[in-house]
Amino acid sequence: MAFQQPPLPFDPAALKPYGMSAETFEFHYGKHHKAYVDNLNKLTQDTELADKSLEDVIRVSFSDPTKGGIFNNAAQVWNHTFFWNSLKPGGGGLPTGELAARIDSAFGSYDEFKGQFKTAAATQFGSGWAWLVSEAGTLKITKTANAENPLVHGQVPLLTLDVWEHAYYLDFQNRRPDFIDNFLNQLVNWEFVSKNLASA
Repeated sequence: MAFQQPPLPFDPAALKPYGMSAETFEFHYGKHHKAYVDNLNKLTQDTELADKSLEDVIRVSFSDPTKGGIFNNAAQVWNHTFFWNSLKPGGGGLPTGELAARIDSAFGSYDEFKGQFKTAAATQFGSGWAWLVSEAGTLKITKTANAENPLVHGQVPLLTLDVWEHAYYLDFQNRRPDFIDNFLNQLVNWEFVSKNLASA
């Protein structure tokens, strides 16, 4: 079965009042994400990877230098799907419940978490991702370059922010820090993060 591009969990125009335009999703979801799916299907067609789960393809191809193209496209399919679910119209603000308690325990306070996350996202040189992960039951902030993600390091992803330029350039130009602030203040889907934490 060919790998599929899941639908966006919101209308492409739904985030416009919160800083992300429909035009961004036209390009980011409609062209970039779709191209990763199409390329992955071409690269895995008639191979032993064609019937594996996306997560298995990511883990197998990451450890095989001959499968770099497969890894890059598979991981980007996964990363983007995870990113869309990290967003919601009118999100952001403070987490609640168990998630809030775990963030306070791991980082000292939400403000400290926010500062560390902003630093990770802003200092990822070039293209990549900022993540909140669970590793051996401990919450951590990490960043990865290009397509790399926490799955290949034995970590459980809880939240991500895409800091490739195509994620923000149409709306924020070169102002990555403003894009990061907007994400944390207006877009984070804390319910999705809490669900990931509960199943970690």
